[in-house]
Amino acid sequence: MTIRISTDSTCDLRPSYLEEHQIAVAPLYILKAGQTFRDGVDIHPEDIYAHVASGGELCTTAANNVADYQQLFARVLETCDALIHITISLDFSSCYQNACIAAADFPGRVFVVDSRNLSTGHGHVVCQAVQLAEAGELTPEQIKQSLDDLTARVEASFVLDRLDYMVKGGRCSMVAALGANLLKLKPCIEVIDGKMKVVKKYRGSFEKCVLEYVKDRLVDREDLDYERIFITHTPVQDGLVEKVREAVAQYAPFTRVEVTQAGCTISCHCGPGTLGILFLRSR
Repeated sequence: MTIRISTDSTCDLRPSYLEEHQIAVAPLYILKAGQTFRDGVDIHPEDIYAHVASGGELCTTAANNVADYQQLFARVLETCDALIHITISLDFSSCYQNACIAAADFPGRVFVVDSRNLSTGHGHVVCQAVQLAEAGELTPEQIKQSLDDLTARVEASFVLDRLDYMVKGGRCSMVAALGANLLKLKPCIEVIDGKMKVVKKYRGSFEKCVLEYVKDRLVDREDLDYERIFITHTPVQDGLVEKVREAVAQYAPFTRVEVTQAGCTISCHCGPGTLGILFLRSR
């Protein structure tokens, strides 16, 4: 049986990886200045940053609709027996519900998985799906169950250098942002049970805060899966990503350390100066 994988554009995986493994992508919609664009197709993060920097309103995102998924599933199923589709968390978007409605048109052939995450937290679930499908040892139903179980072991978090995007998006008050700026506070946001929550506030320069965050996340842990870790970021100061890579190597023996740039969804909500490490727990 041939099983293929598809995913929402929110997974933030490298285009070369998506192409290598023939992963079909459903691009979410980005709304900018009254116009609608497709994430990663006709709009990219740098377009969003330039628009906001020039005084434009914050861009917003919109889910794929049922027809989008129906068309994607029909096209991919021409090349395989079954399809596993992984969506952004149900708590962030209606993508999962819409994909499930579309999947009903292909009974027994399309299996939808809620990643319970975003960015490369979502990407980890996609990578696991690829491994299981390419191994050829499990049925689509078994792969879906394995992925549903995996979502609880994804640890995804980010540190933000600036809060103006959060303020414009209504996720943070101007007063709170002003206080954070005055005190040089950098919030750490973690995805917990499919939702984003502020779990800690670091103080100091962004570099100092990020390196402290990496240490907090990795040191003295006995529950880490060392197969893969993502360092995912929007534009940050020169040299910081390499310092984070060195810190990760110092604190934990991950087999693969992959650096990816956050796509339009993270860019719309967090803006430049955002960096996170995303990995799996072993239990």
